[in-house]
Amino acid sequence: MSRQPLLVVVLAAGQGTRMQSALPKVLHKIAGRSMLGHVLATAQSLEPQAVAVVIGPDMDDVRKEALRQIPSAQIFVQEERKGTADALLAARDAIAAHRGEVIVLYGDTPLLTSATLHKLQRRLENVAAAVLGFEAADPTGYGRLILGDGDIVTAIREDRDATDAERAIRICNSGVLAFRAGPSQIPDLVALLQRIGNANSKGEYYLTDAIEILAKDRMPSGVVVCDEEEVLGVNSREQLAAAEAIFQKRARLAAMRGGATLIAPETVWFSYDTRIGRDVTIEPNVFFGPEVTVEDGVEILANCHFERARIGRGARIGPFARLRPGAMLGDGVHVGNFVEVKNTTLGTGAKANHLSYLGDGTVGAGANIGAGTIFCNYDGFFKHRTEIGEGAFIGSNTALVAPVTVGEGAYVGSGSVITKNVPAGALALERSSQEERPGWAAKFRAMMAKRKAKSA
Repeated sequence: MSRQPLLVVVLAAGQGTRMQSALPKVLHKIAGRSMLGHVLATAQSLEPQAVAVVIGPDMDDVRKEALRQIPSAQIFVQEERKGTADALLAARDAIAAHRGEVIVLYGDTPLLTSATLHKLQRRLENVAAAVLGFEAADPTGYGRLILGDGDIVTAIREDRDATDAERAIRICNSGVLAFRAGPSQIPDLVALLQRIGNANSKGEYYLTDAIEILAKDRMPSGVVVCDEEEVLGVNSREQLAAAEAIFQKRARLAAMRGGATLIAPETVWFSYDTRIGRDVTIEPNVFFGPEVTVEDGVEILANCHFERARIGRGARIGPFARLRPGAMLGDGVHVGNFVEVKNTTLGTGAKANHLSYLGDGTVGAGANIGAGTIFCNYDGFFKHRTEIGEGAFIGSNTALVAPVTVGEGAYVGSGSVITKNVPAGALALERSSQEERPGWAAKFRAMMAKRKAKSA
């Protein structure tokens, strides 16, 4: 059966008061991406015809985030919080203009996978609606799926409205629903939503009541069951941490299955978009921020931090190295302990093995950066660049005051402060004259010993 056009509606109007935050709930991040961003990325993987996002009033930050993720998204405002059916009705213009399938997602459920939603879509082939359910370890507080013959759902009962027998049911409602909104099944989804009443303990309009209405109209609803962790809703900081842990477990497993070795997987933290090649080894306590790519054969030693950086094949990084945005490391590069690289490209085989800051520059292939070298890139107003040529040698404890260029194959003597360009193949030294005073140390110690004795 060919797929019908798909509309995805994401409900993101919740304030999340339990988060104890000025930030809207759906903008809290997991693995460097907002929860809403995760949900919208999953929605996009379904290749929908349109995406609508329902927000609350005065949620401009949520609007901006939705449009940043999907510029073509339609944004609707739920003026009053009167339940999930009312929230979906806020997007009535998008629904009324659509003929095909409609999937309803939530902005605080960031762990859903596209594979599960594809199953939910397929379930629509011979039912009017499909419910995403899960078997809860502890069903307390969840809506229960009331099942008829087979996996046909006849109703969804909220926990507070359920009978004792219904509360014994362990198959629970995730909130995610799909409707087949074509003329042969549901001629008018908006009309269906308008039939939902508010005769429940909270006086709200529950979207889940649509399933019972469909059953009374002899339009069956099916169920798809997924793992409980996949539909974890985040309403508190504790649940945010739990969702982060689940994401990281998935990411670590994916990295190892992709050919990477994680010495202590539980100590490695990935971003949502981290890319790890084959035969990469990662030691303990490594953190990946957004936009990091690691090519094949890289060795990452312990206690490193990376963000918006690229590491070439066969490079060796750390321990205790930091790659900041714009760090671009070529093949075979060595960046060692307590080295920080920011907005700097290191060519093939370049080395900076100890205690250096390389900010806003270029290091040519095969160049060697000695311990304690600093790119002095900021004058208090503007950033300036340092250019190191191929095969150059920078001695230890050197300050390169940008803008400055060191030519190919040049040497810079240790302890120098370089303020002028160094020609290719030249030696640059900048040191004051060394002065020696024979016998001074013994006289100084004797004088200080007398002072100390008098003060005792």
